Order: sequence, then C-alpha cells, then structure tokens
Amino acid sequence: MHANEQFDAIVIGSGITGGMAAKELTERGLKVLVLERGRYIEHRKDYLHEMTPPWKIPGGGARNKALYARDYPVQSGSYAFDEYTRHYWNNDRENPYQQDEGKPFSWKRASVLGGKSILWGRQSYRWNELDFEANQRDGHGSDWPIRYRDLVPWYSHIERIVGISGNRDGLEILPDGEFLPPMPFNAVDDVFKEKVEASFPDRKVIIARTANASVAIDGRGPCQYRSICQRGCSFGAYFSSLSSTLPAAKKTGRLTVRADSVVEGLDYDPKHQRISGVRVIDAKTGQRLRFTSKIVFLCASTAGSLQILLNSRSERYPNGLANDSGILGHYLMDHSSQMVFGIFPGMQDINPYGRRPTSLYVPRFRNVREGAEPLDFVRGYGYQVMSLRPAWQSAALSHPGFGAAYKSSILKPGPWMVVMGAFGECLPYKENRVLLDEKNPDRFGIPQVRFSMTWGENERRMAEDMRTQGRAMLKAMGTVGMFNSTAMSTPGDAIHEMGGARMGSDPGSSVTNVHNQAHGIPNLFVTDGSVMASSSCVNPSMTFLALTARAADYAVTRLKAGTI
Repeated sequence: MHANEQFDAIVIGSGITGGMAAKELTERGLKVLVLERGRYIEHRKDYLHEMTPPWKIPGGGARNKALYARDYPVQSGSYAFDEYTRHYWNNDRENPYQQDEGKPFSWKRASVLGGKSILWGRQSYRWNELDFEANQRDGHGSDWPIRYRDLVPWYSHIERIVGISGNRDGLEILPDGEFLPPMPFNAVDDVFKEKVEASFPDRKVIIARTANASVAIDGRGPCQYRSICQRGCSFGAYFSSLSSTLPAAKKTGRLTVRADSVVEGLDYDPKHQRISGVRVIDAKTGQRLRFTSKIVFLCASTAGSLQILLNSRSERYPNGLANDSGILGHYLMDHSSQMVFGIFPGMQDINPYGRRPTSLYVPRFRNVREGAEPLDFVRGYGYQVMSLRPAWQSAALSHPGFGAAYKSSILKPGPWMVVMGAFGECLPYKENRVLLDEKNPDRFGIPQVRFSMTWGENERRMAEDMRTQGRAMLKAMGTVGMFNSTAMSTPGDAIHEMGGARMGSDPGSSVTNVHNQAHGIPNLFVTDGSVMASSSCVNPSMTFLALTARAADYAVTRLKAGTI
C-alpha cells in the first residue's frame, strides 16, 4: 500500500466501533482504510493461549509480580488480564500516560488489531428513553439531540449482526431487542430470583444479555460454555471485530487494514472546511506518512480520539480540532462500581454444568418512577450477579498442603458464592477531563494523555446505596458471611469511559452534532464513547455500535448526494 493511494473513507481504530464503521461503509460501496496503532493479529491463528491448559503455562498461569509491576501496573488490574491474554494488552512502561495528583485514572488499553473487542465483558444492553432524557430532566450536563426512538432501528440492526443471547423480558427500564435464545439459570440463580423478586416487588432478576451467540450465526459457531472468552474464541461465538465486522468488510473487497499505524493528528483545510489528511507514524520504523480520503471516522476509543483531536491544532483550531465550544476533553465519565458477595449455605450436592459466560442482571430500580421514595442521589445503577462454586485453583491457593489427602481435598469445589457487581451512572462534570501533557511526550513525540477525574458527591451517595441494597438482597436470599466494597472504585476501572466530544444541537456547547459529525467539519465523524453526553448505568457498547451504524448510513447518503 502506498501513502498516496486514494480511499473514500479512513477509519481510525479497529475496536468495537471501528470494526462496525468499516463493515457498514464497505458494504455501502466505499473503499475504506482502517488504521490501527496496535500490531496485526488474525482471528483463530493468533489466539495463542486459547486452548492452552494451565499445566502448559509457566507457573500454572500464576501472576509474575515483578513483570506486572514493571510493564503492566495498570493493565494487570483488569479481570481479563492474565498469562493467557497478556500478549493482547498495552505495555504501560512503553506507553505511559499522566494523571493529576490525587486523581488516579485506570486506563485499560489493548495493543492489537480488534482492540478491546477481543477482551470486553460482552454484556449488551439498549439504553432506554429515560437515559436520553435524564440530562434535561435533572439539569446535569447538556440535553441529548436524540431520543431512544431515533436509535431503535439501529439497535435492531446491530443486534442482528452482533448476536446477543437474551430473553424478551418486557421491561420499560431495559428495552427488549433482537435476541438469540437465552442462556439458562442454574439452581442457585433460581433461588436468588425467587427470593429477591418476592422480597422486593420493584426489582426483577433476568439472565444477562450477552454478545455470546447461543446458536450459530452468520458463519460463527455457537458458544461452547468455556467462559475463557478473553483468550480469543476460534468458534467466533462471541462478537469481536476480528470474528465478525472486519471479515464482513474484507469480504466486500473494499477494505485495507494497516496496523502499527499511530495517528498523530488530522490536517484541516480552512478553505474547504474539511479534513484534508491523516498523519500517521509507523510504530515499527518511525516513518511518517499521510493518508487522504473523502471522509474520516474517528473510532480510536474515548481517550484515544480525544488525544488525536486535541493534538490536531491549527490556526483555525488552536485549542484542538472542532473545539469552538472550548469543551473538547471535558465531561469525562465512567461507571462507578461496587462489589457485594456472600456464601450460600446449601445445594452442596449440585454443581453447574459447563461455564456459562454471562451472569444474571438486576436492572435499575432507583429513581425510575415519579412519586417513589425520595433518595439523596439522582440516576441509578444495576447489578451483574454470578452464582458459582470456587474451582480447584482457588482452593489450592487458599489451603496449602501436600500429599494424597491434600490432592483429594482440592478436587472438591467450594461452597456456592453469590457475587453482585454494581455499575452506577456517573454525572457529567465539566472539571472531569482529558487533556494533553506537553511536557511529557510519548515515544512517538506526541504529547501524552493526562486524566483529571474524580467522583462527585452524587456518585458517593449512590455507591453507599449499592452496597446497602446488595446486602439486603443477599440477606433475603439467605447468604451468610457477607462482604462488600468499602471504598470507591478508581475511575477507569469499569473500562466504560465516555465523554469529551459530546453530541449536541448547539455548537457552542458540544463537539459533534446529531449525526456524529464534528460541528463545522462535515467530513469528520466521531462515533466512539467520546460523543456520549451522559453515561446511563448499563454497559454502553450497544449504544456505541448503534450510533456508528447510524452515522455511517448518513455519511454515505450525504457523500453520494455530493453534500459532503
């Protein structure tokens, strides 16, 4: 590929939104270049430890504390980071970032083609009407220029592509979608649902909706119930860019992928008010290249896209591209999280069959209906709930010993545990932001990202309620020996960062418009988490994907009409 090769569209980033953008644009007839800063990997071929048993991993997969402290102090905090997946993750020593003093931020990053779509938790939900109205209702942040009804057809469109197993539960707070057959409850799940719904009429317990296909879909095999999804899934059962959208784009013959391509910035042509080029640094050679196209889709992840926009300065945009409003980088959000768990003293004669790669879900029940019990916080939260029996690995670590008796003891699973993980909505605060640290360039000479974010009083009050209500539900179920979080989570821990280039109708208070176009720059579209004007409390990936597909349709329509 030559730098002067012509493309109709450039997509920056190959993660969950970049892959969808590539698919939608190529299938609509555009010649597309995908730029990915991480290294190139192939579906199936490069899932190095997908099938590796623990006895073939050095140390049985035990954490290499010295290595993690040196090279992965941030990434190793993820549930999906271990010796089976380390090769997918960003090296923190080679790619550092900055944090304001006293305001830690945990920025999780993949460093391969497909991005975090290989490593994500796959919980997949639509937002509801209340989520899109919340800013207007309670006065926090700016009003969304769209409503749930605007995304309904696009949610349905992407759900058919993704392949989401789930049940049509008929809940207004958690709209139904286009689902594959749901995964089953286990015996302890049944008890949890029965006791919680009987004790708390305002709460429902459902099977979590997950991007793990329960039946074959579009050449992808069904889930094998191994629950080692983050290692890579050769069956293609879980949705990722590598298993679904990039192969679909490649099938059109109109896709070019260039990995090891670090985007330094976007060139702006003031005469024609357009992006005229994308500046790239080859991560292997250091060579500087420039690519051109008719339109650009920025899908580099929330902080990654903000870094590119902030670094794309010009005489017209001295404070960052599309930043006439002055809010570029502001209103950063993530979900706060809390954990509650306990021991369920029963059903010791029952073991789960297989490893279901999803949980139960308790949808939001706080601040849902007018006239309900007044609370000292706005918005709400939901719980992801797992009922499980600890396996031999945890028993071996917690009960040292040796000999035949020891080996026999660790063959037996432990008691049933019920683990409730809550995600709470974060309000959009202007002071929470991403900015560039000019004094600390990265190894490519680009100013590093600096985070400045902390939770507000609303999030702290909500977290206390998460713990209290979680314990109340476990008590109703009959668990014993309960434990819970005692402190706030670190921003970034949920890996749901959003905001910074928020969508809005007013160019004076937003960065992108109703179609995900940068205000005043018609050939630039931003469709990752950076455009979010609020955060809801459910996992945001389906909304990112719906916005991406919607923006791609609009961009191609306008491009063919000659108005872009």
